[in-house]
Amino acid sequence: MLYLVATPIGNLKDITLRALEALKAADAIICEDTRRTSILLNNYQIKKPLIVLNDYNEHKNVSRIINLLNESQNLALVSDAGTPLISDPGYKLVRECLKNNIKIDSLPGPSSVITALTLSSLPPDKFFFLGYLPEKPGRRTKVLKELLPNTTYIIFIAPHKLIRVLGEMQKIYWDIDVCLAHELTKIHQSIETKKISEWLEELVRPKGEYVLLFNLIQ
Repeated sequence: MLYLVATPIGNLKDITLRALEALKAADAIICEDTRRTSILLNNYQIKKPLIVLNDYNEHKNVSRIINLLNESQNLALVSDAGTPLISDPGYKLVRECLKNNIKIDSLPGPSSVITALTLSSLPPDKFFFLGYLPEKPGRRTKVLKELLPNTTYIIFIAPHKLIRVLGEMQKIYWDIDVCLAHELTKIHQSIETKKISEWLEELVRPKGEYVLLFNLIQ
């Protein structure tokens, strides 16, 4: 059986009892980065074989993992942080499990998407998760121009791209309010909403992962 196990997005205490039980009972744990996952496992004195599954080896390793599952092994899939598959590897594995009639269970837990949304003060009744925007400027602009009003949009964004994307948004939407959630659940957590122009004046060298939220309210 394959268990999809949500892990903390920052604070290591944000893990469910079911998640810990699944990790302890698993024959092996599938992860993106052994260093990141080892921090969590060491904190809870869990020692298990680790299988790396990331964007570079997913195609090659899926068949190996399927073979292990067909041998009646119980495996747990985790991401570096949060709920597996959400802008992270794993959906190809889940798809193959379903094709092979392998049982899957998803254990609910931390998600930076929901944490940021509930803290943003933006309308939560209709929201759309965009994940990471396209790399190419032309495709990124096209996506931003096609967004509909009266929906809260949530974007994952790397720090070295933040200023550039805010500048592109300002050209498309003018000076709208944007919420930036940073270091969620950690000691220096911050969730602030400001005009794009204010963010561009304040941000110099952003560090750490950001969740960007906005609503094109009419």
